[in-house]
Amino acid sequence: MNKPRNAAQSSLAQALAPLRAHWQSLGARERQALQLAALALGLLLLWTALLAPALRVLRDAPQQLAQLDAQLQQMQAQALEAQELRQQAPVAPAQARQALESASAHLGEAARLSITGDRAVLTLNGLDATSLQTWLGEVRSAARARPVEASLQRGPKGYSGTIVLALGTGAP
Repeated sequence: MNKPRNAAQSSLAQALAPLRAHWQSLGARERQALQLAALALGLLLLWTALLAPALRVLRDAPQQLAQLDAQLQQMQAQALEAQELRQQAPVAPAQARQALESASAHLGEAARLSITGDRAVLTLNGLDATSLQTWLGEVRSAARARPVEASLQRGPKGYSGTIVLALGTGAP
């Protein structure tokens, strides 16, 4: 095992011999300048490969933690809201239908509601986002209806399409 190692070392020494001879032929100032250049190159490589990325992570970490905390708080609030909605008592079918019709009447000509059994379909034609969001909140809280399917397109006049709601269970 020693022979291949010695052979590799001797071939490396032979390959480096011209470089050593050239190094020895340089003056003291030239050697010092090359050493400084090698040191500067080494420091640059150390900075770009190790230190800069680590410092960037340290600099960005507080902002990323704040964003993650905000997302966590939002998710916890949504989980609490979902739990509260599950705990609400179901609404009688007649009351749910009346609440759904009342909320839909506020939308005017931009929406048409049809109710069949425990399903309701709202057809939209150019409804703005604020009205749609308000309607969904009213329907969820007053009628305990939950969207089960939505096919919406956003156009220049607002949202168009259909929303299918399940009625009667009170549980999301």
